[in-house]
Amino acid sequence: MKRPTAAMTALVPPELIFSAGWRAQDVNNWIPASNARPRTKLCAWTASWREAILEGDMRPDALIVVAGGDCHNALADGQVAARNVPAAHFFFYPFDGDRGYLKEQLEELDGFLRRKKGGRGEWDGRILPEIAGAKKLGLALDRKRAEGTFDPEKAFKTLISFSDLEGDPFRFRRNLEAMLRKGMAGKMRPPATDAPRIALIGVPPIYRDFHAVCASAGLRVVFDELPYEFLRLGGKTIDMLARSYSSYTFARPVDFRLKFLKRELSRRKVDGIIHYTQFTCHHVLEDRLLREELDMPMLTVQGDLPGATPAQIRLRLEAFGELMGAG
Repeated sequence: MKRPTAAMTALVPPELIFSAGWRAQDVNNWIPASNARPRTKLCAWTASWREAILEGDMRPDALIVVAGGDCHNALADGQVAARNVPAAHFFFYPFDGDRGYLKEQLEELDGFLRRKKGGRGEWDGRILPEIAGAKKLGLALDRKRAEGTFDPEKAFKTLISFSDLEGDPFRFRRNLEAMLRKGMAGKMRPPATDAPRIALIGVPPIYRDFHAVCASAGLRVVFDELPYEFLRLGGKTIDMLARSYSSYTFARPVDFRLKFLKRELSRRKVDGIIHYTQFTCHHVLEDRLLREELDMPMLTVQGDLPGATPAQIRLRLEAFGELMGAG
């Protein structure tokens, strides 16, 4: 029997969605590969999926609109998109990381998903071990990329998909196992292992070839901030999910996120930072604070519409590579 699709506007635990008998779908993940040109927008990310849902190009059975996560525009565009979806649920992250409040939010989401399927029932016991196993493999892939033994562009495209496991955790894990076995075979060309080690922080780039452009500029991306959040969070019960996801850095005050970033940048021996920001995104306002607190060379890049990386940004990345001593 085909699972109904629960689309999410920003991160919510896919463990819960799959375990409740649904297929998870992150409405953002198709956008970089598209040529979406929303007619009206603040942010091209949220406007693109909003129009896709309103025009019927995307037809989820339910929409989970997230507030207080990595995207604030999602709440506004999500309310509009929800008008063309059979069922909608609003999920709120606690700014202070209150586990009790987050547990209540997860229980309400679980109840919503089960009611829409016609009853509460039991969790699908196969799901949680499968996703936990996939995330363990994902962490191994993240380490290989950081060590320079896996193509950074291919790794990123896999890691970003952990928000919804491409709708099928079993197939996703099998594909990931095959990818790790294959390793560096094929056309993958990572930068030299002595290239500058770069952290890509902020929201993910809307440009589909951004990591390849970084590599061509001699920059070795060893850390992608938001996809790493998708990897490291998890749990086997609602209590465990609440405890883990209460540390979701993008849902917490920026000082909480900064402490986490400083730890990861030190652990990965990062030489420099690219801060990707999206046009009209509230995270743009964090750039000054990040520059003050993260004491290393930083390039700030602002994107807008999806597609290939624009020539102007390519030139800036090449100049940053030269500044960092990329050979």
